[in-house]
Amino acid sequence: MRGRHPAVRRTPLPAGLVLPAAALLALALGYPLVRQVVLSLQEFGLAQQFGRPPEWVGLGNYRELLGDSYLWTVVLRTVVFCFVNAALTMGVGVGIALLMTRMSRWVRLAVQGGLLLTWATPVVAAMIVWQFLFDTQYGVVNSVLTSLGSDHDGHSWLIEPMSFFTVATIIVVWMSVPFVVFTVYAALTQVSEDVVEAAEIDGAGAWQRMVHVVMPTIRPVLLVVLLLQVIWDLRVFTQIYTLQKAGGITRDTNLLGTYIYTLGIKGGDFGTAAAAAMFMLALTVVLTAPYLRIMFRQEDD
Repeated sequence: MRGRHPAVRRTPLPAGLVLPAAALLALALGYPLVRQVVLSLQEFGLAQQFGRPPEWVGLGNYRELLGDSYLWTVVLRTVVFCFVNAALTMGVGVGIALLMTRMSRWVRLAVQGGLLLTWATPVVAAMIVWQFLFDTQYGVVNSVLTSLGSDHDGHSWLIEPMSFFTVATIIVVWMSVPFVVFTVYAALTQVSEDVVEAAEIDGAGAWQRMVHVVMPTIRPVLLVVLLLQVIWDLRVFTQIYTLQKAGGITRDTNLLGTYIYTLGIKGGDFGTAAAAAMFMLALTVVLTAPYLRIMFRQEDD
């Protein structure tokens, strides 16, 4: 007769240790979200800020918002900007991380120091420097291009939407690359050298080892970094807002972040702004769902 396994005693200690932190997290994240949902269902403007009770309008703000063709223009512009920046950031970041594995120790430390300083620079301080570089009259970029024979003397980079987003892309990618480099380089250092050497002995070339050995090994890290990058690029605000204040045309360069700011802070329509924020949250979930599905499937495998 088989002996019975002793029953495992369950103690409330683990749950007791987790519950306080979970309650604080739910309060910190849950209350603003619930307040945002309630606000999106109300008419809340300047009058309500001075004491008038908000009027309950149900889904009226959402209907008004979704019926505005300008919203869909901003959404398309935001999605394109997000994916272009995420792709460029990942490409540049992974490339630099791969190069760092081939660098000598002192060169690698110098590159890491430069990237760390770039990452640590406050956004507003960095934007002041970038505005000076692309300034119409005194900008270094115009000066260099003019000295090379190009007709860029007095050229305004922010007045046209295409050049505006070119400058914004350069800035956003420059600020985002260090995170990708550090994370991917850390993953590359964990790739087993024995497996790579075994593939080399079996006749795999450098490209084959990269595609069939290294990349599959660091794929979970790449997926997480790409997921975070898509979320961050979808929520870009400070860079776009600062460039708009420096000379960009707001209506032609709005992304969802600045559009919500325009509706709420500048326009005083906080109910519609809250509805737009909820729409942005839903869009973030839709765009990141495929990456999460891939990550969960890979974890199950």
